[in-house]
Formats: sequence, C-alpha cells, structure tokens
Amino acid sequence: MSDTRYDVIGIGSAIVDILSRTDDAVLTDLGMVKGTMALCTAEQSDRIYSRTGSAIEVSGGGAANTIAGIASLGGTPAFIGKVGKDKLGDFFTHDIRAVGVDFLGGVGTLPTATSIILVTPDGQRTMNTYLGACTEMGPDDIDAARIAASHVTYIEGYQWDTPQAKAGIRKACQAAKGAGRKVALSLSDPFVVDRHRAELEALIKDDVDILFGNEDEIFRLFQVGDFETAVGFARATNVLVCMTRGAKGAVVFDGQTTASVDAAPVAKVEDTTGAGDLFAAGFLYGYTHGRDLTNSLRIGAIAAAEVISHMGARPAVPLRDLLVKHGL
Repeated sequence: MSDTRYDVIGIGSAIVDILSRTDDAVLTDLGMVKGTMALCTAEQSDRIYSRTGSAIEVSGGGAANTIAGIASLGGTPAFIGKVGKDKLGDFFTHDIRAVGVDFLGGVGTLPTATSIILVTPDGQRTMNTYLGACTEMGPDDIDAARIAASHVTYIEGYQWDTPQAKAGIRKACQAAKGAGRKVALSLSDPFVVDRHRAELEALIKDDVDILFGNEDEIFRLFQVGDFETAVGFARATNVLVCMTRGAKGAVVFDGQTTASVDAAPVAKVEDTTGAGDLFAAGFLYGYTHGRDLTNSLRIGAIAAAEVISHMGARPAVPLRDLLVKHGL
C-alpha cells in the first residue's frame, strides 16, 4: 500500500456559485422544482441570471465544498476538477488553494461551470447549473498514484451525468481498491438518483464503502417510503450509510450498528446550500482521524450548522476552532 498523502481526495465539479435571494413566485414562474438542482445550457443560465437581483459569487461544487470543509477542520485534502481558461476558473483555483486544498484540476476548452442558486426566505436553495468545463473531465484527469495515496476517495454523484466523468470515476475506484483504500459516494440530489439508479446501485455494490445522502435521496435509491424500511435496505448493502435528516439530525448504519445525533443548533437558517457537503466533510474528517461513528456524526452536524448560518457553501470561520469549542 502507498504511503498516505491525503486524508480525502475529492472528485467533482469545479463550479462558481452565483447566489441570489428570491421568492417562491419567481421559482414557479421559471418552472423550477424548489430545493433541487437542474442542469441548464449557457443560454438558459443567462436567462435565469437576468431574473436575479443582487448576487454574490463564491466558489462551490458539492465535492469541492466538502474538501474545503475538511481543510478548514485541519485535514489534508486534495480535489480533482476541471475549470475553464477564464476569470472564473482563476477565481475558483485561487479560492480552493487559498483554503489549503491541493488542487489537481485541469483546464478545459469550455467556460468554467456556474450554478445560479436562488435562495428563498425559508433558506431553501434551488440550483440551476451550467456544467461547462466540468463535462470535459475524464480518465486522463485522474492520477492513479494520487488516488492510491488517499485514505478515502470521495465522489460527487453529480459526476454521473457526464459519460467521460463516469469513466474517470471507474478509473479512480479501481486505483483506490487496488491500493486497499476506501471509496465514498455522495448521492448529491434526488434527481441524480432517479436518472441513474441502476448504475449507482451497481457502483455501490462493487466499489463504495461509505454512502452519503439525505432522507429523500436514500428513500429514492431504495425505492421506499419510510425510515425503518430504508434502514433495512441500508444495512443489507454492507456499506457504511450516512443519512442526513434536516432538523432531525443524522444517522449512520454500520452493519447492525446504528448511531445518530441531533442537528446542531442554529440561531437562524440563512441558506441551506452546502449543508450536506459540510456534513460529509465533518464525518470524513472524523472517520479519517480515528473518531468513532457518533463523534464523526457530531463533527458533521457542527460543520453543517455553521454553513447554513450564512450565505454560501464554504465555512465562514475555521471549523477547527469549533471543534475545540465543542471538545472534539
């Protein structure tokens, strides 16, 4: 086995988020499903942008948010993604390196991906994503030696929407398994599960050791309608399944063992963008630093609570300081 260089290496979309506050009427008028992510063309993205008010730009992308969170916790992470040769690509690259992430991404021929995130007064986020350069990531962008040097390889479910990325993910899984490493998968979005259920089930069966999803995503994966039935299906996978449940907290199933935590308190939910990403960051940090399942869940809950207390999907304060505050 190679010497460990990284706690976690993430594979995902290098996206610049454009966040704007709006109301439910705008979502209805634009035909959006509240709380989900929809893919759009460059032209559609421009049309949606024209309907936004004041906006802020921050680096995003599901796996990238998770990896940035691990760095904020004091971990040693890396990220594989693809940006365009443009100002937004430079912006993303600077941001992720500045927080302590080893950015292993390439530069594509298409523009850097963007996600217009409309945040309603209840804190729910509805995402409209133009993938741009993300669609060009493939096997050539995967460094098998770097994967083999990572304790966990973390895969963003959104990547399953692009054929080249699928091939890259398969290469990464092969490299991780060949080195005796772990593979983690985030389901990312309910519609990702609906679009690719059969392929995701095969990936989980063959290669995944740790699975992340919210309650809706897990229910859709197993095609069940209640928590207890979902628990039964989750245990049968022989995979470590982490399920977030919003205000109900989070639960993890490890074979016959179940651990759960309450949601960490938040004075006011400002924006739920990145909640699942930062939960995964906290759990994986704990997992790769010898914490038990309950304390790994606690770290995930603390990280998620911090990110939903403000706009944007990256931590606003060093998460390692919050761990000290909570005795973790």
